[in-house]
Amino acid sequence: MNETKKVKKEECEVLDVDNSTDGSKEKHQDKKHHEKSNKKEIKLQEEINKLTKEKEEAITKAQYAQAELINYRKRKDEEISVYKKYCNQDLITELIPVIDNFERAISLDDNNLDDELSKFLHGFKMMYANLSEIMKKFGVEEISRSGEVFDPKLEEALMTDNIEDMDDEVVTEVLLKGYKLYDRVIRPASVKINKKD
Repeated sequence: MNETKKVKKEECEVLDVDNSTDGSKEKHQDKKHHEKSNKKEIKLQEEINKLTKEKEEAITKAQYAQAELINYRKRKDEEISVYKKYCNQDLITELIPVIDNFERAISLDDNNLDDELSKFLHGFKMMYANLSEIMKKFGVEEISRSGEVFDPKLEEALMTDNIEDMDDEVVTEVLLKGYKLYDRVIRPASVKINKKD
């Protein structure tokens, strides 16, 4: 009977040893599992940070590209606007000598001319007036500043006068009218200016 008790006691001790071993194994496995989880979390956090940074860079690039596109459109709109504004300049430059010839023709004094020539000049005056109106409609403006101070941006001094009772640099006569297309001078006026000795 003593031997039976002894065997049972040994079995219990063996069971206790096994139980205590299993518990530490479980703790050890939990610890390993926890470490793996932490490593996974760290990796995931790093991946999240990397993706967040990439997203922010992509957003910045997209905003930059959008700003560039807006600036490009503005530049193009400006270029088109300037082109439209001055696209008729070559045609107008070609028409200006025609206007000069009209002005020379109608400057004749038609009071001493016979009726037929007077009618002819009257027709010229009508055509000249019509052409002048068309030019104004398209932004053409005459530069004719007789009596004003010479402006080298608008005029070209070809001759000088010596008039005592007039200031220096004053335009005494417009020899040939100049023209502007909006704010751009397409032909400066040819003028005579006063120069006192």
